[in-house]
Amino acid sequence: MEPQKTTKNFSDMDTATERSLTISEKEKSNGIIAYITVIGLIIAFVQNQEEKSDYVNFHVRQMIGLALTGIALSWIPFLGWLVAIGVIVFWVIGLMGAVNGERKLIPIVGEHFQDWFKSVGA
Repeated sequence: MEPQKTTKNFSDMDTATERSLTISEKEKSNGIIAYITVIGLIIAFVQNQEEKSDYVNFHVRQMIGLALTGIALSWIPFLGWLVAIGVIVFWVIGLMGAVNGERKLIPIVGEHFQDWFKSVGA
């Protein structure tokens, strides 16, 4: 009887191991920097122009969407305050995804941000 061979592919690996194999520390740092104010967003965008990274582009697009949403809707009385709270919550979710090395879409609007700003970093 021949012993069974087991092979592992990326789908079998846990996400932490997969993350460590797919992004560098520089990419992770730039992803985090993208969420640190608008200046951080610009810094991450410019640094990513040398070595194009889909990971950094992902987080830059998420943050562009959050910033524009916050700016556009913050002028509406009362609704703007609710939107501001939502933007802060979504910002924390995006930042935590970047800290953990994940491409975590911001709930509700993240997929739209990726579509609307797909030319960013292309």
